[in-house]
Amino acid sequence: MDEFDVIVIGGGSGGSAVAGRLAEAGKSVCLLEAGPRNNTVIIKTPGFMPFIRDKSNYRFETVPQKGLNGRIGYQPRGRGLGGSSAINAMVYIRGNRWDYDNWAALGCTGWSYDDVLPYFKRAEHNVRGTDDFHGASGPLWVSDQHSVNPGSRAFIEAATQLQLPHNRDFNAEKQDGFGLYQVTQKDGERWSAARAYVEPMRSHSNLDIRIGVTVQRIEIADGRAKGVTYTVGGKERTLSARGGVVLSAGAFNSPQVLMLSGIGPAEHLKDHGIDVVADVAAVGSDLQDHPDYVSSWSTKSTDFFGTSLKGTLRMAGAIIEHRRKRSGPMTTPFAEAGGFWKVMDDAPAPDVQWHFVPAMLEDHGRTQVKGHGFSLHACVLRPESRGTVRLQSREASDAPLIDPNFLDEDRDIAVMRAGVRLSHRIAAAPAMAAYDPQDRHPVDIENDDALDDLIRSRADTVYHPVGTCRMGGDEASVVDPTLKVRAVDGLWVADASIMPRLVSGNTNAPSIMIGERCADFVKAELA
Repeated sequence: MDEFDVIVIGGGSGGSAVAGRLAEAGKSVCLLEAGPRNNTVIIKTPGFMPFIRDKSNYRFETVPQKGLNGRIGYQPRGRGLGGSSAINAMVYIRGNRWDYDNWAALGCTGWSYDDVLPYFKRAEHNVRGTDDFHGASGPLWVSDQHSVNPGSRAFIEAATQLQLPHNRDFNAEKQDGFGLYQVTQKDGERWSAARAYVEPMRSHSNLDIRIGVTVQRIEIADGRAKGVTYTVGGKERTLSARGGVVLSAGAFNSPQVLMLSGIGPAEHLKDHGIDVVADVAAVGSDLQDHPDYVSSWSTKSTDFFGTSLKGTLRMAGAIIEHRRKRSGPMTTPFAEAGGFWKVMDDAPAPDVQWHFVPAMLEDHGRTQVKGHGFSLHACVLRPESRGTVRLQSREASDAPLIDPNFLDEDRDIAVMRAGVRLSHRIAAAPAMAAYDPQDRHPVDIENDDALDDLIRSRADTVYHPVGTCRMGGDEASVVDPTLKVRAVDGLWVADASIMPRLVSGNTNAPSIMIGERCADFVKAELA
């Protein structure tokens, strides 16, 4: 069968939700995904996150970053069903009420907090049950952590010792404060968007899942998306879409697919010999990402994850426990605790987020550090810097050119500086000082120039790129508030690329919400 009601490009957080909901509604759907099924023990076991292989991770890199002293940044992105929800730290955060109200104020009608909250609740199966902010009957399982490291609890206690409030639920009335994160897990296993939306529909005849394929372009005729051409095993194949195409390949690959299909900045497309279907300057522009600095301390305490003999034996036991009971330390999301706080007086909402990791984290976990210790991320939640995604070539298999333009704006470095200083204050509070932590990257924390240089020499992404196919009420936006591409009929975008502004928090839950909404928009269009 080569003709479907809807073709969905990308089986990540948004694409899984779209495909599952449309198939559930009786539409014939073909889901195209470049990577594998992602149903291995390594993927499902939270504590194996550092060992997820290349086939499930694009492992993109940026162009040299001026704001990071010319360094090349690392951009891990999920590849395969579930997308980044299959390789991330499973933190369930929606963002701040202000974020969505601001989207609406910017012209994204129907995207205020009160508009999107029902979709978050519809998606969610929260183990705490139903209330004004949460759902308990959706496909996406949201759980409290099974086994919390004592160092993570000490971190929360240290924050309260600084008179920073404890927050038990960052997705309820207030985001401010510090506490444990809820996670996208079910019974001690990772619960990706694919496990939530795609796997339950796998046996249904109206959902055709094709993995290991490379989308070449969207087929456009007479101003309408009519199908998709992809390659698999060196052979090219074209599928037809009666109702339309939903593009959900992520903040890097969605603009790439649009540009390969002739939709994007005209001169850039011409430079690569691509026929221009529509000159849309915003495609691949407005890239926003959370710049992040990781402070790290070593300790003699083996409470934290580490490489000592005792730590290794404990982890071996933890692996056995998890295989038998799905409990214990291997349920860790690593980013176990954290918080949100306002460091700038004029900020409309918390402007820094912290992730506490009960292990010493260096270079995105790619460099193993001997011994035991802990790390504390501080990320700028609403960066003013803007970057781009551009084509490296007209070959779909070539990674795009990614330029987040990190820390280009003065305010971004000022916010990060304040966030790092608070990280150090928390680490020095009595509950953490009891571990006698030794700073792995000592600096005169009160010296702006010294601290800025350290930040620019070590900061990078915390994995939340958005904005490259931005939604808006203006004609220059890529998609309108129903997620339809303005330049072409029968084409929608449903992933983090449509965010007009970066949300104040992790982006997985919002991407799933976007997929839920897009499914409703498509169903209404095809009714």
